Amino acid sequence: MTTIKMFGADWCPDCLRAKAFMKENNISFEYIDVDKSEEASRLVEKINNGKRIIPTVLIDDQPYTNPNNGILREVLGIEDNREKKVYDSVIIGAGAAGLTTAIYAQRDRFSTLILEKRNIGGNAFLTEKIENYPGFQSISGPELMQRMADQATELGATIELGVDVRGVFEEGDIFRLETNDGEFYGRSVVVATGSSYKKLRIPNEEDLIGSGVHFCATCDGAFYKDKEVIVVGGGNSALEEGLHLADFTKKVKFVNINENFKATETYLEQLATYDNIEVYHNRASLEFVTDEEEKFKGIKVRHNQTGAEDVITADGAFIFIGLQPNTGFIKKLVDLDERKFIQTNDQQETSVPGIFAAGDNRKGAIAQVAFAVGEGVAASYALRKYLKAKAYQPSSPVKALQVA
Repeated sequence: MTTIKMFGADWCPDCLRAKAFMKENNISFEYIDVDKSEEASRLVEKINNGKRIIPTVLIDDQPYTNPNNGILREVLGIEDNREKKVYDSVIIGAGAAGLTTAIYAQRDRFSTLILEKRNIGGNAFLTEKIENYPGFQSISGPELMQRMADQATELGATIELGVDVRGVFEEGDIFRLETNDGEFYGRSVVVATGSSYKKLRIPNEEDLIGSGVHFCATCDGAFYKDKEVIVVGGGNSALEEGLHLADFTKKVKFVNINENFKATETYLEQLATYDNIEVYHNRASLEFVTDEEEKFKGIKVRHNQTGAEDVITADGAFIFIGLQPNTGFIKKLVDLDERKFIQTNDQQETSVPGIFAAGDNRKGAIAQVAFAVGEGVAASYALRKYLKAKAYQPSSPVKALQVA
């Protein structure tokens, strides 16, 4: 009998995805929370050469680090019994833009499939608190995104997590999507893959990712309770995540390449209320520094005016220096601008009829949840116009219209 142990944490998006996949396929497994077991945490680091990577899954004592659904399906011998069909629209990305597109398309009775590489909600899911979404003075990112996902599925949308789209191909009037977990087909495609955090691209960064260098405070911040951390960046994202870290870490050290923070007044006012924050303005990041055991020690910086170099020490670092669009998989099919954002007209249409873009991966978009929702609405109207012009009849069940 196969024995399965999954090491994870409740705040980890990939852990939630892997757990859901196991449960959906009636796979028995033991779940061990690394936040509640120091022994489990040490074992995860040992398996991953010092890196805190979760989920780590042991299948008959063979370790698999953050396995996607395709790998789990193969290793566990799970048959793929998913319905093979052509959807009216395949939406790539389960963030606010993609989920909203599905909600509106389903209300028009157009069947939608949402393919998501990681977690429901995209970057918004990783936000501890959202205070600028109309109708809510304050709501957590996971709760808001889950509400959108529930509404989409109640209307009839299908969501597949752990599916990484590798390419989109035109085959007559149908689009074929190649993924790490098989092929999917749609009469139209909406690219709502959002953006990812940029890297500093300095020495030792790649080697330390997951074992000292991070890009998501909500995901990895819990590892640094009562410890010192560095936050690189000076915009809204850096301050938002840094203030979140300051709530439970011993000290947060901001490293900002500019003379002042470029953040809204609200964040600057909050910053002044903390006594465990240090700020280093005018510093360029040169390299991450390790100790004699090659573990994270700090970051080497240079003062932009004096040229003086120094090492700022801490237990870990979080990088928030901007976003880059997740469009590499479709760059050979649709037109992108010089920064790799998808170019569209004012109706969300790309250079390829039947392919639309919505959210942070589209040129001109604003990285805000409320804006992404509006983009999803616009994309749904555009795909409806396209499908009706093709004389496609909506194929989603009538029951989808029961939700007003």
